[in-house]
Amino acid sequence: MKKTLTIIALAFIYVVAGAQDGGITPEMLAQISQGWSGSSTDKALRNAIAATPINTLSVNAENAAMINTEFSDRVKTRGITDQKSSGRCWLFTGLNVLRAAAIDKWDLGDFQFSQCYCFFWDQLEKSNLFLQAVIDTRDKPIDDREVDWLFSHPVGDGGTFTGVANLVTKYGLVPSSVMPETAVANSTAQLRNHLGNLLRQDGLRLRELAAQAPVSKKAKKNQGVESLLQQEKTKMLTEVYHVLALCLGVPPTEFEWKGKTVTPVQFYQELLGYDLENNYVMLMNDPSREYGKVYEIQYDRHMYDGQNWLYINLPADRIKEMAVASIKANTAMYFSCDVAKYLDRQKGVADLANFDYESLLGVKFTMDKKQRVQTHASGSSHAMTLIAVDLKDGKPIKWMVENSWGPSSGYKGNIIMTDEWFNEYMFRLVVEKRFVPADILSMLEQKPVLLPAWDPMYLPED
Repeated sequence: MKKTLTIIALAFIYVVAGAQDGGITPEMLAQISQGWSGSSTDKALRNAIAATPINTLSVNAENAAMINTEFSDRVKTRGITDQKSSGRCWLFTGLNVLRAAAIDKWDLGDFQFSQCYCFFWDQLEKSNLFLQAVIDTRDKPIDDREVDWLFSHPVGDGGTFTGVANLVTKYGLVPSSVMPETAVANSTAQLRNHLGNLLRQDGLRLRELAAQAPVSKKAKKNQGVESLLQQEKTKMLTEVYHVLALCLGVPPTEFEWKGKTVTPVQFYQELLGYDLENNYVMLMNDPSREYGKVYEIQYDRHMYDGQNWLYINLPADRIKEMAVASIKANTAMYFSCDVAKYLDRQKGVADLANFDYESLLGVKFTMDKKQRVQTHASGSSHAMTLIAVDLKDGKPIKWMVENSWGPSSGYKGNIIMTDEWFNEYMFRLVVEKRFVPADILSMLEQKPVLLPAWDPMYLPED
């Protein structure tokens, strides 16, 4: 009876308000409402879901046993890092890859690079990237899509391996003991908010100065406007530096290491001994775009004079070949994925069989990976360090990544992924060039396809 009265009331409202094509009519509502049968099963499920999270109720009891934790091949690593309440997974992962190489080369024990040191320069460089991009686009209207995107994303704590490579090459590295973590570094949301608003008002000021400048075709006057904007930008970055120094500390210019004084760049060069920016190839599995092509994403970088995220798009099986070769050579890799999908956080296992949402909710979820990317239902959200694979007859059965959520999370601080899950939710992998076949390396000779900043693949890992 209550249901009937509700439909009548809605029908009255609909008539009074006036019908609109495409709206829900009373006749349509009567049909739609049949989606609720009111059966004892529906009522029981409703009662359960009203008081219990969907993920708890959808746990697949038939898949409750812990997955086998043995791996045929595994990179030697030591210690689990913890990014805490920050969006710096890309930085922790990138430095963990370098840490594994340094530990293997120098037998450093449970050693860590300073994430705080690199994060300081990351935030300063991103601030400059935004302000300079505002200067470059000053002649475009404020509602231009590129300008609007810039002011929507002035600065963030997420990123990619390209940022790690550029920042370390320019500013070097220091041990964690030289520039330790701070409370702000461990919880970056407030810094991101305040720094973002400071940059937005600075960006508006730069646009105002540019608009007020006299219009002239003479080169000298145009150079004068450019010089004025650069001077103002430098003043703005001085304030940014001050804020970062308060929140993160002042980055050291030199420090003591094994009995001698070194600069951060010297430390990086001596400890690792290779060209970080040109030692790696970035790979992507994006089935929404053509494989065998090279793509570049506008503004998907950390430094104005740095490199955009540039990747070769490949089928998952080709990426796996290189991943296996790297692991067998005891070399960890930067890996990113859509981590939250079908992840049992307590066990630390990512498996498509972990949850049975369809049985609980009574609907089918049919999108494949390509469709999920196209509709923004899935994308690269978190970076971790790929360190292990379990091979059977030469084929991968499961994989393991070293996470940065602390040693008590997941499986001893790691996440184990079934190969089926890897196919569906793996997106990015960064591999040393020595593990990349010649036919794939030759693809880098292509002119990259430039994608806009608002492309679905612009998803800095956090």
